[in-house]
Amino acid sequence: MKDCNIYIKCQRSVEVSDRDVFLSDVAEVDCADKLMEAKMKAVKLYRFPQDEDTHVLSTLQIVQKMEAVCQDISVEIVGEPDCLVRLGTQKQESRWLLVAKVAFVCLVSFFGTGFTIMAYHNDVGVRELFAEIYELVMNRKPDGINVLEVSYSIGLAVGITVFFNHIGGRKLKKDPTPIEVSIRNYEEDVDKALVEKGERQKDAAGQ
Repeated sequence: MKDCNIYIKCQRSVEVSDRDVFLSDVAEVDCADKLMEAKMKAVKLYRFPQDEDTHVLSTLQIVQKMEAVCQDISVEIVGEPDCLVRLGTQKQESRWLLVAKVAFVCLVSFFGTGFTIMAYHNDVGVRELFAEIYELVMNRKPDGINVLEVSYSIGLAVGITVFFNHIGGRKLKKDPTPIEVSIRNYEEDVDKALVEKGERQKDAAGQ
């Protein structure tokens, strides 16, 4: 008869700094018996070998580890079915190397985006269109840069700023920016791919 209910909520992915992985590193644990809760949090789930830095822990493996410590428990899982554990490195990058990387990314983004915008406008003939509109309204051809081009450039900059919801280190709104959403989606896709890869390796090893 199992007389102690324990609830665990596993995270989708975690990063640990030590090769020994404990239950408290990968999941939230709740139990009415606080001594049992502390005991379960200290359960060792895995130890990274020297040649590995990622590992997939399934909730079934976690439950087996917990029951090996104490059989008179009932485990309820309310989180993710699998947890991707990454071993973080303690290596610190040089400040100048980090600054150089950031500067390189900024330059590529700035000039790449500028070239893309100019190539698009040249392809669709925006300048010629503005010249025709100006001539229709003013009844004369534009002499150099006209008000339409200036207004469009200002509107384009304002539109990009509003869309990306970011000016320097400040946000216009509390909502996540499109870049943050894209990065989060990318991280979720990577985690999902690593979990599926880990499951295939386990299946291949079990055959």
